[in-house]
Amino acid sequence: MAKLDNVYSKRVVFPTGKQTEFLNEIQEKFKLGTEDVANFVGVHARTIRDWKREKFSMSLDAVERLCKKFGIVLPGSVEIKEPFWYADKGSKKGWMTVSNRYGGLVCDPVYRKKKWYEWWEKEGKFKKHPIISICLPFTSPNESIYLAEIFGIILGDGGMTKSQLIITLNKDSDKDFINYVAKLFEEQFGIKPSLSGHKNANVTNIVISRKKLIEYLLKKGLKIGNKVRQQVAVPVWICRRKLFVKRCMRGLLDTDGCFYVDKHKYRDKIYYNCGINFTNRSLPLLNFFRDNLVKFGYHPTQKTKFSIFLRREEEIVKYFEEIGSSNPKHLNKFNKYFNNKLGGVG
Repeated sequence: MAKLDNVYSKRVVFPTGKQTEFLNEIQEKFKLGTEDVANFVGVHARTIRDWKREKFSMSLDAVERLCKKFGIVLPGSVEIKEPFWYADKGSKKGWMTVSNRYGGLVCDPVYRKKKWYEWWEKEGKFKKHPIISICLPFTSPNESIYLAEIFGIILGDGGMTKSQLIITLNKDSDKDFINYVAKLFEEQFGIKPSLSGHKNANVTNIVISRKKLIEYLLKKGLKIGNKVRQQVAVPVWICRRKLFVKRCMRGLLDTDGCFYVDKHKYRDKIYYNCGINFTNRSLPLLNFFRDNLVKFGYHPTQKTKFSIFLRREEEIVKYFEEIGSSNPKHLNKFNKYFNNKLGGVG
């Protein structure tokens, strides 16, 4: 049996009123609706409303995800509690109420527990819930360059709960890439993702809700929860094949990287230089990207702990020819720079 904290998230207990302030700050500052926050975290909108009313404490996974995405500093007065931290206190209070009202339980609790286990082993564990047990279908794809690219996208800007896969992209600059990712997921998994956002927000969530799909992705090497805290790595099946490695690198750079242009002045003349940058706080992912660049004949540099750069112009051209990009944002900047190189890029 799995340990409890691997199945259920720890809870964040805010001082009275602070949990409401925390969620209101995110919604007001980034102009997000309740549905937007719910889709991003991977819960029902009703859960967000309950959290705002402070009916329940928030999960640690949800709080960390929101803090990382929106740059919110968590109040130092919060407490991190184990799952079901309230159960002991609640059960004692319940027992005292029953005991005072009825003078204790009528039957022997040891006998009741014994009979429950007998029922469970003989009948209970084989019963199926008429609604919960229904699992919607999905296509289970073979290992391919397309699946490797999907894994790169998920490892870059994705997140998973026990029943949902969510990719979060910029609503404006990644507009065309959002359509590409949604189509790629539909072709590979046989599921049309839902797109959620808000007219005043700057993000779009690509959401697929399928428990069996999450189980499939877990078997293929992905993980549920915070990627940085777990220091996730690229699955072994991708690392074994050169074509898979390159396509996974494409997915990573398309989500957590960029093509950029530097402008500098020297002796009253303006010069432009281009570069590629990949940034990620999971060191195994960063090492995977850097080591394979070296393996394929590139010369990456690393100015900071979490960023990899390519600055040699001929290697940047080689990268777009050999590894490529599926994100029109990067392709347009690349083409604009080299089409206008002699005249400069504004």
